[in-house]
Amino acid sequence: MHEGHRKRMLQRLRTADALQDHELLEILLFYAIPRKNTNPIAHELLSSFGSLSGVLNASPDELKGVFGVGDETAAFLRCVGLLYERAHTVREEQPKLFSVRDFSDFLCSRYRTLAEETIEVFCLDGQQRVKCSKRFGVSEPDRASLAPEQLARVLSSVQPRGLVLAHNHPFAPAVPSAADDRFTAQVQLICSLHGVTLYDHIIIGTDGAYSYYLVGRMESIRRDFDVATLLGGKFV
Repeated sequence: MHEGHRKRMLQRLRTADALQDHELLEILLFYAIPRKNTNPIAHELLSSFGSLSGVLNASPDELKGVFGVGDETAAFLRCVGLLYERAHTVREEQPKLFSVRDFSDFLCSRYRTLAEETIEVFCLDGQQRVKCSKRFGVSEPDRASLAPEQLARVLSSVQPRGLVLAHNHPFAPAVPSAADDRFTAQVQLICSLHGVTLYDHIIIGTDGAYSYYLVGRMESIRRDFDVATLLGGKFV
């Protein structure tokens, strides 16, 4: 009986606007409580916390105070709530248009709690509006890396007109190392192969932000590591 009901409820997601709050919560609970009628629990949760927002913001201990909610269900609901909070925060804070100041402020806030090195690329359209971002974490001991083929896949799939590169120094100042300089040049070369403008490489450290563009280094890197320049002229 439960399987047929669950199937019908899942089909109703095609017209999700018609679903009431308790029905959405009931469907969500399918994945935490696989073999039980979740409708009464959904009603009880909404009655206890007043709204979907109240349910998703409740602590695990508070959630477990509701009849039928155990450790795993409480953890599941709290995880969903945290995911929503973080996704909403990033969407609101991420600059819509590229500027060094806005990006530096955004990245300082974004990376301040990270204990591991992270590399991120922001893809821009022709008006320097942010289309999307891709993050790359630690793949070597204590160090993040971005392989040429990974970046090439991003550029091929997203087809941006511009790119902003960013990474953090979790426990060091925002001073570029020789490895950071080489990495910037490599990314620029790959961008030039795809007809993409590398606007900046921003490093976030314990003392703030460093911008290759602001200190005047980005223009020379774009010029020196352009594929047409390296091959002695334009393609014919």
